[in-house]
Amino acid sequence: MNNRTCRWGILGAAFIARKNWQAIRDAGNAMLVAVASRDLARAQNFIAECQADAPHLVVPEAMDSYDALLSRADIDAVYIPLPTGLRKEWVIRAAQAGKHVLVEKPVGRDAAEVIEIIAACQRHRVQFMDGVMFMHGRRLNHLRGVVDRDVGQIRHIASQFSFLSDAEFQRSNIRAHGNLEPLGCLGDLGWYCLRFTLWAMNYIAPVQVTGRIHAETRQTDDSPPVPLAFSGTLTFADETSASFYCSFNAANAQWAVISGDKGLLQVSDFVLPFSGTQTKFSLTRSDFVLNACQFDMHEGRQIEALDEPSSNAPGSQESGLFQTFSQLVLSGKIDSHWPHISLLTQTVLDACLLSARQGSKVVEMIG
Repeated sequence: MNNRTCRWGILGAAFIARKNWQAIRDAGNAMLVAVASRDLARAQNFIAECQADAPHLVVPEAMDSYDALLSRADIDAVYIPLPTGLRKEWVIRAAQAGKHVLVEKPVGRDAAEVIEIIAACQRHRVQFMDGVMFMHGRRLNHLRGVVDRDVGQIRHIASQFSFLSDAEFQRSNIRAHGNLEPLGCLGDLGWYCLRFTLWAMNYIAPVQVTGRIHAETRQTDDSPPVPLAFSGTLTFADETSASFYCSFNAANAQWAVISGDKGLLQVSDFVLPFSGTQTKFSLTRSDFVLNACQFDMHEGRQIEALDEPSSNAPGSQESGLFQTFSQLVLSGKIDSHWPHISLLTQTVLDACLLSARQGSKVVEMIG
């Protein structure tokens, strides 16, 4: 490692890693050294296809062993998009090898696994972070001031992240496989809703949560069922409330609304910005005007845009993720904020699922 470039390896040739292949290239302070798969041909094909679409100056090396990649002295950090069921083992191995770890979400099967993961990273003095890209976009950074100044005291937060899968997805995709992705849509999609809610609340934990599974699936007789559609509610100590819905069987949606005593913030694409060169949000301050027998509600909606590419470009939230992480590695300092919010998100998610498994019983959160 030099003081300008963080050297990366990828463990696993997962589909999501294709986006991050380009994000590493676009970060400006990172380079991809190697990609490992247990099937060498798969790693080679992954590299060939990605290199043809978004070429790196130096073609990364294909490897057929995760352990061999972790043993390399020319790799500082690893991105791990392996299934949740396998994640804890390889995050801990990476930490033991002295590699900084960026991992897909959900971080673990449950909070107990996340505690083990974070402890291993702390023990070996490596940075840990989950791969929620919107945390690293220009828009979210800008929205902090908008919420605090223009939304005011938050009263309610609502969000939805969903996409419409088909029967084949439910039969064969790992996100519907109870052993590989035991949290189903709640882990894959609900994680984003919960993270946005916790961000809005400045990472104050709720005091009560409820959850409900609206649909679930089981791929094999020996795998547990996973949620296909899930909703939850959160209540905070200041009486702020939040609600979210995530689903593999509803039309594409990724919206979030923060309602306060001053205004209403709406983001129609809070997870993956709509394609373009700008990211947008709206702030609404409606005004009700009564004049004799005439009743008028004035919309008062203002749309704002920021110059920020939607995806797969320098300056996008994807490249920001790897730029931020690489800078932490290059600085030699560990930022405990990132593992803290991963554990908080997982803990709230666990409580929502516990409630759902108990017939939507209210679960009290212990601080």
